[in-house]
Amino acid sequence: MALKKRELLVKISLFFFLGVLRSTQGRECSKEVKKQPPYLKEASSFSSMAGEEYDYIIVGGGTAGCPLAATLSQNHSVLLLERGGSPYGNLNISYMQNFHICLTDTSPNSPSQPFISSDGVINTRARVLGGGTCINAGFYTRASSSFVEAVGWDSELVNESYPWVERRIVNWPDVAPWQAALRDGLLEAGVAPFNGYTYDHLYGTKIGGIIFAKDGFRRTAADLLAAGNPGNLRVLLHATVQRILFRKLAGGRPKAVGVQFKDENGRQHRALLKNARHREVILSSGAIGSPQLLLLSGIGPKKDLEKMRIPLVLHNQHVGKGMADNPLNSIFMPTKKPVRQSLIQTVGITKPGVFIEASSGFGQSSDSIRCHHGIMSAEIGQLSTIPPKQRSLEAARKYAREKKNLPKEAFRGGFVLAKIDGPLSTGHLSLLDTDVDSNPSVTFNYFSHPRDLRRCVYGIKSIAQVVRTKRFAELTVDDAYTMEMLLNMSVQANVNMIPKHTNDTASIEQFCRDTVTTIWHYHGGCHVGKVVDDQYRVLGVSGLRVIDGSTFDRSPGTNPQATVMMMGRYMGVKILRKRLGREAGQM
Repeated sequence: MALKKRELLVKISLFFFLGVLRSTQGRECSKEVKKQPPYLKEASSFSSMAGEEYDYIIVGGGTAGCPLAATLSQNHSVLLLERGGSPYGNLNISYMQNFHICLTDTSPNSPSQPFISSDGVINTRARVLGGGTCINAGFYTRASSSFVEAVGWDSELVNESYPWVERRIVNWPDVAPWQAALRDGLLEAGVAPFNGYTYDHLYGTKIGGIIFAKDGFRRTAADLLAAGNPGNLRVLLHATVQRILFRKLAGGRPKAVGVQFKDENGRQHRALLKNARHREVILSSGAIGSPQLLLLSGIGPKKDLEKMRIPLVLHNQHVGKGMADNPLNSIFMPTKKPVRQSLIQTVGITKPGVFIEASSGFGQSSDSIRCHHGIMSAEIGQLSTIPPKQRSLEAARKYAREKKNLPKEAFRGGFVLAKIDGPLSTGHLSLLDTDVDSNPSVTFNYFSHPRDLRRCVYGIKSIAQVVRTKRFAELTVDDAYTMEMLLNMSVQANVNMIPKHTNDTASIEQFCRDTVTTIWHYHGGCHVGKVVDDQYRVLGVSGLRVIDGSTFDRSPGTNPQATVMMMGRYMGVKILRKRLGREAGQM
């Protein structure tokens, strides 16, 4: 009997450890229908012999790259190179109920590329046109005014750029019961005032925007490309950029002149900028991809590049440094009956710098387990028997073959989450090899700074207050949870999780360490003032910028996607205005 209980424990652990990986059953939910805009082409359609040259080459058609390309194409020729495929026709991307299958798909053509940080936390990189907006939980909320001021952005242009995005892809949610319970529970617990439906970042409780329509259909940053000038915009899919091409200017300063990339068949190509001033290569490959590509192109710490036998273009010791990820910890709450699926709609923004959010929605049959299990891989820390340092993708893949044996009660409930804003713990990124398809080594050093750990304790105590409110008592199995019960929560199968925790602060701190996961808001690696200047031009190099979240020293708002898309539009307009001023002065 004890052996059977242990086997059940392992099965449930691995389920929550990485969510439902795409298996034979999962593929039933992901049949692709070839419906995509005509301006999208495969990389193999590119011909260097055609002699085409561009004003701008953008590397990465993600959250920032798509609005940037659309904006610049209004006046100039743009080549957008995306290493992934199209989001159109992929039902796992397009529909909310398939969100978790898409996120944990580890197949070679998956829109998400998993990696495990050296901290032992499973994470994901986007690998699809539209970037993270294709695989995230869809919450849309702007950065705080203090963030905009600290970054040095023009607030008037910022307030023009956000609506440009919102008009095209953002909606107000139909608030799900679990999200309404969080809203009322937060207010009852004192996370006030209630700010209603708003995109703004305000202390208290609010309902934010989402990029899902009422029928659950997802809009993405890829849809923003429709605002571009099709006569100036060329988008290549499965175009994996391997390195930036440079030539030396008088005085020895390197200038970016193009990129080398491979197509879906492995054939090599070179795309070049027009031979004129103010033409640029722009990296928008994300917090992992942009510093990785700078290193592969010879810009970074000299000693590290020498170890990899990469020819040095420019020594910069800061490339890949200052990486950070917002720690996420959660409490799983079993419910009396199934609750409707919801991702993130409600948020409590606290002054100590902790955001309280929630998700719900669990399958109730074998079919729904395949297509609608509702458990985010970022929320499995508490429900895993495996501490971070022992987690592996191999263990999760083994689970995928056995998921049908899971008890139904493992799907009945919801999560309340605590995310730390602006973590002070930082790490670094470095190359493991010179293959651009490989994940680099990434370390985030979760909770290495004591203030982050104190804020996690505050977040867990805040969750305890929320779930003990009258509003949550209407949904959950027990209406009088103690802290010790919450820290050792199990599903109805009565499986105890690791390790046993008590109510004291030291035990809550250990709970934070044992159950830390990610909510995919990592950033850094190309910081302003160290790798790029305040206009995101790479220091010491001409014709090269980085425009994405790798330039941030903290993640904006409660979810960064709104600000990263806004940043793409904002910088596109800034660049256009700058060039227009220069060209007018030359007339």
